[in-house]
Amino acid sequence: MLYHMVMARRQVLVQLDDDLVARLDELAERLAVSRSALMRRAALALLERAWELEAEQITIAAYQRQPQDPAWVATATRPAAETAPEW
Repeated sequence: MLYHMVMARRQVLVQLDDDLVARLDELAERLAVSRSALMRRAALALLERAWELEAEQITIAAYQRQPQDPAWVATATRPAAETAPEW
């Protein structure tokens, strides 16, 4: 995604309680961004995480329909274990 691109924006009214607004303002100040910029970042992060969860569920469903072949997994795991760096 291109986060730095300037795009047309729409003002959206969101109702938040005073405590949440105060906490968001504190975070925005620590990050040196506006409250609006912080909320845009949060919205993008939420959408990205939702996409990741959906992709994960699609992958899980695919493996449930057709599980991995244990022989293939063993074959692929062995070279990886032999060449992995020791941490």
